[in-house]
Amino acid sequence: LLKMYGFSSETELKNQITDIAKQLYVNQNRRYEFITELEKHGSISNFESEVYRSDGSVIWISENARVVRNIDREILYYEGTIQDITKRKYVETALRLEQQKSDHLLLNILPAQIAAKLKQNQHPIAKKFENVTILFADIVDFTGFSARISPNELVDMLNQIFSVFDQLTEQHDLEKIKTIGDSYMVVGGLPSAREDHAEAIANMALDMQKAINKFFNDRGEAFQIRIGINTGPVVAGVIGIKKFIYDLWGDTVNVASRMESSGISGKIQLAEATYQLLKDKFLLESRGSIPVKGKGEMITYWLIDRFNN
Repeated sequence: LLKMYGFSSETELKNQITDIAKQLYVNQNRRYEFITELEKHGSISNFESEVYRSDGSVIWISENARVVRNIDREILYYEGTIQDITKRKYVETALRLEQQKSDHLLLNILPAQIAAKLKQNQHPIAKKFENVTILFADIVDFTGFSARISPNELVDMLNQIFSVFDQLTEQHDLEKIKTIGDSYMVVGGLPSAREDHAEAIANMALDMQKAINKFFNDRGEAFQIRIGINTGPVVAGVIGIKKFIYDLWGDTVNVASRMESSGISGKIQLAEATYQLLKDKFLLESRGSIPVKGKGEMITYWLIDRFNN
């Protein structure tokens, strides 16, 4: 005990420590809690506290004690053991911090609900959602731009643009699915259902258009994006055993992608299903019938602005 607390003798300990709670315990309330629990139950085990050593350094201790009483049930004294558990606490803290880092990384890759299921070894994970809205956005002529600059400059520019898009995703409470090259995919209505999924995606699209105008290519020209949006059922989940990704499958996804690829620079193209959900809330314009790969002729619409603008 003397060595644990850094004293050379019992006399030195008794002379220097006159108030155990104030002088030994980092949080003096722990001493009172220890005594209270000990006298209430008659014994206590693994009671952990931070305490000071004689040189002012702090260690962790674990106390095990019992109350010794006389025949009249009066307390005579306490007896027990004290163990230095500082190394164990440091290891526990380090493990906890690493776990927090791992959890944070996992939540940057997967939605919280899906990450929780993976940690519980639920795999594969798949769920059908009857009504969601999907957005695909592609930076126009980014391939040409990438051929004229260094790889580092290319990645830095993409990082800046997509970081702004990520902030908009958070702002509109949407779920980013992935980026593929210079394409950005986001969805509304999953993994938690919401009635205004189409409206949230529409607001995101309009804000993306404004945001991209603040970025310029090597020729001093503002970048532009093509955006395509569609609404309908999808299957969402995680498959495989390596490099997990939360992804979406179904015809709704394919049509949303076609809305982007058949669109026009600087415009937001909607499929009919999304149009029906937005027609009373946003300024929309019919594009008419266009050929869509794998779907034939489709009537599509342009999202122009919010009504309040």
